[in-house]
Amino acid sequence: MKMPITLLVLFFLNFAAAADSPPNVVFILTDNHGAWTLGCYGNPDIRTPNIDRMAAEGMRFTRALSSNPVCSPTRATFLTGLIPSQHGVHSFLDPKYMVGPEAYYTLEEFETLPEILHSEGYTCGLVGKWHLGANLTPQDGFSTWVTMERGSTRDFYADPIIENGEIKPTPKYMTDLWTERGKQFIAEQKDSEKPFFLYLAYNGPYCLSPLLLEPAKNRHRTYYADKYLPSFPRDTMHPWQHANKDYHNNIVSIRRVAAEISAIDDGVGEILAALEAAGLDENTLVIFAADQGWMGGQNGFFGMGDHTRPVAAHDLMMQIPFLVRQPGTVVAGESDLIISNYDFLPTVLDQIGLAHRMPQQPRSPGRSFAPVLRGDALEWTNEMIYEMEGCRAYRNDKWKIVQRRFPDGPGELYDMENDPHERFNLYGQPDLAEIQDEMIRTLEARFAAAADPEYDLWKGGRSKAKRHVPDGPGAPAAQ
Repeated sequence: MKMPITLLVLFFLNFAAAADSPPNVVFILTDNHGAWTLGCYGNPDIRTPNIDRMAAEGMRFTRALSSNPVCSPTRATFLTGLIPSQHGVHSFLDPKYMVGPEAYYTLEEFETLPEILHSEGYTCGLVGKWHLGANLTPQDGFSTWVTMERGSTRDFYADPIIENGEIKPTPKYMTDLWTERGKQFIAEQKDSEKPFFLYLAYNGPYCLSPLLLEPAKNRHRTYYADKYLPSFPRDTMHPWQHANKDYHNNIVSIRRVAAEISAIDDGVGEILAALEAAGLDENTLVIFAADQGWMGGQNGFFGMGDHTRPVAAHDLMMQIPFLVRQPGTVVAGESDLIISNYDFLPTVLDQIGLAHRMPQQPRSPGRSFAPVLRGDALEWTNEMIYEMEGCRAYRNDKWKIVQRRFPDGPGELYDMENDPHERFNLYGQPDLAEIQDEMIRTLEARFAAAADPEYDLWKGGRSKAKRHVPDGPGAPAAQ
């Protein structure tokens, strides 16, 4: 039986429209989360079958490094492609900038990923942690806006949330709430002709704060209740450790972290299942990442770079999980390119056919690695820069240099090929003077090329956030 001509034409028109339909984007971001805690990154203790499945079905990046160690700056970088010396958010935001008379949106002057996608016809939804200011009001074209009142987490079962412009206690365990609302947003888009962007920002595992002194309450608590979890090294506390000392080598804290990570893994599984059930799996680009890395005992550190004095720039404080999945489009495999969160925006825009929308002013230091997702060859220089207020670092394949502006030093130089755990500081060694000088010159050149004088803290600029570390005599006053 032959199909009537009119039906045949309609069939091919619908087929062509589906083929040309812009891909949806789901960006799942976790909070204070080191890549090493996941099974797909080699952890044998913490159960993460759904994230591991995503890694197996997509592209896993083994050397994804965050350009800052705290929440607000890293989230600003993901959304703008800019580093703190460009977007001005150098540390975590005070709650007064989120709700109340002083609340304001810290990225108002920049084009962000949701703003760009909204202007291209995407329906945009935020579910979870925002921490970039003016939390009561949907920003950048988001039509769905369910978030937290503040940035920090004190209690996953009672902290206030914002929904429909109303501040209220969370109705359930927050990790499950964000998953539920994320699934709801996906279901609402099923029959829409418009593409969508879901920014699903978990505030877990949140591996800090006094909640780590209490056992987990979620469904994974029983499984971890008697586990030793040897992937968390029991090492002597590093002399630079400044905060989080109560959690160091604390089995209650360690088990709590594991349980919170497994709960997020449940959520990732539910989101992937929701996409499949809605028939959206093959046309949805899903990215799983963390805002910054986290250490759980390695080298005697517990936490991130802001929890030490002097502020630290250890690789595990930078290393984040970074997974990209889209069946039939993103090839399955792994990449050892050194990438950073400032590469995220140019890559996503390139991958979904919007490379021409990458903002040019200010110019991002980021580069697109989208060809790798498609299995194509790519010329790439392995390097990245990092800053936490007065501390800056430059990392390439072989070396890492860490420089601190106020006070002077201590400087650090590591041979990352022969000392990947950064145990031996080679700064000041006479036989490495030429390499050290070259690394310092490169660090200074990279920041000079990118930094906005208004936000360049090394040259008297200001921060939109209160300075976390005054950095000693001669530093600019806190903003």
